[in-house]
Amino acid sequence: MIEIERKFLVKDDSFKAAAFAQNRIAQGYLSSVPERTVRVRIKSNKGYLTIKGVSNDAGMSRFEWEKEIPFDEAKKLLLLCEKGVIDKTRFEIKRGNHVFEVDEFYGENEGLIVAEIELESETETFEKPNWLGDEVTGDTRYYNACLSNNPYKNW
Repeated sequence: MIEIERKFLVKDDSFKAAAFAQNRIAQGYLSSVPERTVRVRIKSNKGYLTIKGVSNDAGMSRFEWEKEIPFDEAKKLLLLCEKGVIDKTRFEIKRGNHVFEVDEFYGENEGLIVAEIELESETETFEKPNWLGDEVTGDTRYYNACLSNNPYKNW
């Protein structure tokens, strides 16, 4: 499956009032090379294994494969991950026909808040909320795999 998404910085925390869901997430990388990132994620009490390919030139589209795995197995796999496990809360906010996923990071990425929106095509339009800041789509520093190796606090 091809994932098409755009990423934005977030100006302030006013998005929280509009969130219909929020979940704490821990995720680590078994492989963080751009050609094939392999991620283990624990979201609430569920585990996931995700493989992503390299992004296209615009940084909007890439192959993504994800499967739910048993929670206990995800916990064990997190122990095998490269250093720099990501800790964040994901807020989900409906806006028009879309859902923004806003990640507030903790630990070494404290202070970073990034919003993502998945689209059907790279040219699809969407309603932009007031709290949405500068677009960072294609800026690899904001990829979670990069944040695990080069945290926000080091920029």
